[in-house]
Amino acid sequence: MNTFIVKVSAFWDAEVDVWVASSDNLPGLVTEASTIELLTAKLKAMIPELIELNRVESGNKDYIDLYLTTHRHESIKVAG
Repeated sequence: MNTFIVKVSAFWDAEVDVWVASSDNLPGLVTEASTIELLTAKLKAMIPELIELNRVESGNKDYIDLYLTTHRHESIKVAG
């Protein structure tokens, strides 16, 4: 399979209740969404558009592989 890889990192912003995503290897990719499912859908729409707009050399690949890494931190109060 002939693929172009886009690595995206996302973190949960608890202050505004959204996932925030960005990519170091695709300029302009910054977005947010209230759920990971909505975030993934937005990324699937944005990535091909940004590749074209930024004229990123994808080498005429047949597919784009999205590697989405998420980070979420929660503090849990211990009863006692």
